[in-house]
Amino acid sequence: MKQLFNERICALFRSNWQHTLTYWSVFFSFGLCVAFLGPTILDLRCQTQSTLQEITLVFFSQQFFLFIGSTIGGFFSKTLVHSLSALTVSSLTISVVFAIIPLCHKLLLLAFALAVSGLAMGIIDTISNLQLVKIYQKDSTVFLQALHFFVGLGALVSPLIADPFLSETSCVIGNSSTNSTSLTHLRNKLAGRPVHNVSSVHLHTDGDVVTNVSYAFWIMAITNLPVPIGILILMYRERLFPCGSDTSRRLIDGDVLAMKTWGTTHLSEDTGHEKETSRSHVDLFGCCLLGNVHSFPLSFFGIHILGGLVLFFSDGIVGSYTGFVYTYAVEPPMNLPHKTAGYLTCIFWAAITVGRLSAIPLSYRFKPVHLLIVSQVGVIVTLLLLLIFSNSSVFLFIGTCCLGLFISSIFPCTLAFTEDVLEYKGCATTVMVTSAGMGEMLLQVIVGSVMHNQGSFSFLLCGMIFGCLGFAFFILLFFVQQNHKNFTEAFPSNSPTERLEENGIKTCSAAVPNSWDTSE
Repeated sequence: MKQLFNERICALFRSNWQHTLTYWSVFFSFGLCVAFLGPTILDLRCQTQSTLQEITLVFFSQQFFLFIGSTIGGFFSKTLVHSLSALTVSSLTISVVFAIIPLCHKLLLLAFALAVSGLAMGIIDTISNLQLVKIYQKDSTVFLQALHFFVGLGALVSPLIADPFLSETSCVIGNSSTNSTSLTHLRNKLAGRPVHNVSSVHLHTDGDVVTNVSYAFWIMAITNLPVPIGILILMYRERLFPCGSDTSRRLIDGDVLAMKTWGTTHLSEDTGHEKETSRSHVDLFGCCLLGNVHSFPLSFFGIHILGGLVLFFSDGIVGSYTGFVYTYAVEPPMNLPHKTAGYLTCIFWAAITVGRLSAIPLSYRFKPVHLLIVSQVGVIVTLLLLLIFSNSSVFLFIGTCCLGLFISSIFPCTLAFTEDVLEYKGCATTVMVTSAGMGEMLLQVIVGSVMHNQGSFSFLLCGMIFGCLGFAFFILLFFVQQNHKNFTEAFPSNSPTERLEENGIKTCSAAVPNSWDTSE
């Protein structure tokens, strides 16, 4: 490891390894929830006895509440105990949701369950990204890449667990001798193939629908259980339970991470008066208050907005591709068998996982902006080639792999890039995570509606349009950050951090020592 990274980064990790591994592990839970819907959507349709258009409601419910969770997640980062408690409840909630999905035989019940999981996912997303940025600051790129590697790992595991249990021959509907339906007929009908014995297909009937995919969800629930257990063990070691001894000392003086989070006030050991280390989470948005707008150049806000738009489209592409590549593959012109099409989601997330793993050493060797340029160009070229070779099932697999590799690093690199340019921790992270969640929510709905009305070919066309828009906003972001950099170099006393302090708002970087200095 020392050969890849310098001693300072290794020392940083050694001093914060327990918390870092905790945030990485909860992102594995996040990944489990990201990718399971795509391969199981037809089985869940059979279970809820709903149409394909109706079942897409569950995509929207999960992504909408993921957006809500991303928005409110930062408020749980006020202290270490709040952060870890929120992560424990959220990761445990994901296991509970997995366990009850097979019991949801009504569409609204399933949508409600996935809305709860989306809320938990959003809280995990914001807290993990925010805390890693606070711990490692300028060196956060490497650790953010590793964080999002675990998303890919979880998203790779869930389709692999589900694939052996995807129903091919029958969905048994009780209380009727004729209430049996074949998913083979259903999948062939969706793919535009001839359907024999159509009269045997009865989706809207009374009784309970039983599919083998239930076992996959229960396995995923058990697989995720070590995550909340691990967080509880960490909280016990840090004495953060109410029954623990001297929890205030652990939160303020004894814990490196707690010194780097805001919203805590303690007494000075020498003077005995209150010393404010930082303000509440609300003050992190002080840069956006009307009274402070005049204190910042337009480029400061432009970086927030454009960075959010870049992630809006990149994460929107990831969400829509994960959700609908399977449906695209089983419809004309591909007409792939459902088992073969099911591997596309696995390949996509395997490529994202490999891409983020390889980006860990690359992010140490190269600047985030350089990795972003390569990633954005690669996404555009891959989507263009997928359009050109839209009739080739072989290139669909190749293109899926390439798209996953190129798009894998856009989120962590954009987050690290904007934080580095702004030299302000917190506001940019919240904007980036929230924008990404909003993109996944809205673009999935748009792609699903367009595919339903215009046909499967519009799936790749939508991806190309989203990719071009994301690339255009990235070009604008690049020029705006250059302008912002020139401004801060010409007027160093007017940097955003100092302007915040002039307005009575303490920043985290001003309130705490360097992230690797634990002597205080």
